[in-house]
Amino acid sequence: MSHLTFANRDFLYLLLVLVPMVIWYILKQRTSQASLQISTIEGFEKSPKTYKHYLRPILFAFRIIGLTFLILAFARPQSTDKWQNVITEGIDIILAVDVSSSMLARDFQPNRLEASKNVAVEFISGRPNDRIGLVVFSGESFTQCPLTTNHAVLINLFRDIESGMIEDGTAIGMGLATGINRLKDSKAISKVVILLTDGVNNMGDIAPLTAAEIAKTFGVRVYTVGVGTKGMAPYPVQTPYGIQYQNMPVQIDEEILKEIAQITNGHYFRATNNQKLIEIYREIDQLEKSKIDVKEYSKKQEEYFPFALLAGILILTELFIRNTILRNIP
Repeated sequence: MSHLTFANRDFLYLLLVLVPMVIWYILKQRTSQASLQISTIEGFEKSPKTYKHYLRPILFAFRIIGLTFLILAFARPQSTDKWQNVITEGIDIILAVDVSSSMLARDFQPNRLEASKNVAVEFISGRPNDRIGLVVFSGESFTQCPLTTNHAVLINLFRDIESGMIEDGTAIGMGLATGINRLKDSKAISKVVILLTDGVNNMGDIAPLTAAEIAKTFGVRVYTVGVGTKGMAPYPVQTPYGIQYQNMPVQIDEEILKEIAQITNGHYFRATNNQKLIEIYREIDQLEKSKIDVKEYSKKQEEYFPFALLAGILILTELFIRNTILRNIP
């Protein structure tokens, strides 16, 4: 449950003014005299007291309580602004995505890279409790987004990736190693890398199987996804007339990808079209979950309105009754 803080705390000193008001009222009641004087009250001594007799002190209480709420409203009460740790079900996942030029092949719609991005965004949106990060690789690799539960930021960064943003090539080992580096200090029971590529490792200082052994050491499970149709696919080729698409054989090092998955106790998947890629992510979505700590942020909110409303109701009620039902004789 959140606590209240006050933005204008100095107004709270006005509450001290209410103390002499209460003292003054008590003393006044002891020394007060009737506004209408008569020679004797002998005939009225046994008369019962009406509700008006009891209502007068209540009116003063209305005024004091109303002023109290009004002062609190001027002090601007706000809900607390704090971080709180929440235990939630989830796993830590790194998406390692190949952004080499071959990912522009059009055996997927509109191409392999855009299809992979669209499906991955849907996957991210369906796992709100997971910490997810993004690594991109081609001839080298880097972290596009570290592990986070702020999936809106992650999705925006994911949509910004494109082929050609780093040196061309396919450094599968480097991409996997960068993902492992992001997960090695994680305290989650389940740590997963989803590695998506469409080619054969041909660059990088770390061999794919070496990276797989490192992943096994840190307890990281790797799900490898080979992207590309069977046989031929239209690849982008630079010509004197600009980029043109030519049918070329699809080459995916499935043996290496299968071995990476086997070493790390993961699975290998082959996506040959958009629908198959969707099905693969849905299957991965069924992964077991473990408890992780997530920090949630509670924003400040102005809470003065209920105090001001109650103050107005109480003060107006007191004035209305005092000038109608309990109106003094002039």
